[in-house]
Amino acid sequence: MPEVTLKVFRGNNQKGEFKTYKVPIEDGMVILDAIHYIQANFDNEIAVRWNCKAAKCGSCSAEVNGKPSLMCKTRLDRFEKDEIITIQPLKTFPVIKDLVTDVSWNYEVNKHITPLTSTDESEWVIYQEDIDRVQEFRKCIECFLCQDVCHVLRDHDQHAKFSGPRFLVRMAGLEMHPKDTASRTKYLKDEGGIGYCNITKCCTEVCPEEIHITDNAIIPLKERVVDDFYDPIARFIKSIFKS
Repeated sequence: MPEVTLKVFRGNNQKGEFKTYKVPIEDGMVILDAIHYIQANFDNEIAVRWNCKAAKCGSCSAEVNGKPSLMCKTRLDRFEKDEIITIQPLKTFPVIKDLVTDVSWNYEVNKHITPLTSTDESEWVIYQEDIDRVQEFRKCIECFLCQDVCHVLRDHDQHAKFSGPRFLVRMAGLEMHPKDTASRTKYLKDEGGIGYCNITKCCTEVCPEEIHITDNAIIPLKERVVDDFYDPIARFIKSIFKS
């Protein structure tokens, strides 16, 4: 039976090392299957977070050969024969143990976002095109792969100043909802730090739900911030209507 060689990170946020395991390959196996084989046959203490194994819960996020990926969606047969596959935890978040990271920072960010706000108490009648516009953003499974690959968080550690792509997606879904009346542009400019994003599209590339994060969420939000705070003509027109 053919085998695959995996180098898996073992350790915590203070220290760790990569250990090598050889796993027999069967048709249709994914990275998560290989980790489960290691648990069952070599080391039952290896820590990994997973739930559905259907690429819908977002739990089994890790870095496979340096790329943020879902382990349950990454097939072993996509790698070259004799290629060594390196599995490590998400770099952007603190390691708890082995492949499990502490992503609780994301939920703290979420608490600061103004929820859906509407003064319309009548029955909501919404055009299908408006629903289609925001439906894409609802597909997010919060795997946080986009957060991990984002250079603002990954390389510059700007967690205190930048909310990250996942929450820009959430705010886009709220801002573009046809019945929402709140404005989140001040938060986006200040606490959300949308100005830090320089449109590399790396977040879009790793999204397992194929959400067009950059084009459909981040760029429109940037435009709204510019209109509200930097475009003198737009500000003048808004001031007339407000008065």
